[in-house]
Amino acid sequence: MNTPRNLILIGLMGAGKSTLGKQAAQALGRPFYDSDQEICACSGVSIPTIFELEGEQGFRNRETAVLKKLTALENIVLATGGGAVLREENRSLLHQSGIIVYLHAEPETLLERTRHDTNRPLLQVNDPLAALQDLYRRRDSIYREAAHIIIESDNRQHTLQKLLAAWQNQD
Repeated sequence: MNTPRNLILIGLMGAGKSTLGKQAAQALGRPFYDSDQEICACSGVSIPTIFELEGEQGFRNRETAVLKKLTALENIVLATGGGAVLREENRSLLHQSGIIVYLHAEPETLLERTRHDTNRPLLQVNDPLAALQDLYRRRDSIYREAAHIIIESDNRQHTLQKLLAAWQNQD
């Protein structure tokens, strides 16, 4: 691959985008960015606060603005928020910027990983598993369509190796 490309991770909350993104960035010697963390840094408040004050639409507007800035960078590893691919504009930005990897995990695995995290506004409901199953039903096909590579992340032990191998095969 001749042009500088970014490694972009997509998937539902708890799929491992931030954790694996940091590890991949270190292994590749690239800077790591987490779009959700960047949104918080730019706004000065937490994601739940943005959801509370501006609703999901307000958060998505902030997300698109941050993705425009991050996708203009080169040779980075980028972990996106779980809903980043919902907007066509965001999918286009990501595609133009690099190789998109969908970290796929089943809703039950995602619940196990996120059940104690209060920074997940979409899971602050009576039945978080049902919420995750609904998100999975609605988003899985979008993730698959947007991705260049799909990696199973249910077992994190070998996911980094699979991610790095798939990335190297794209070069």
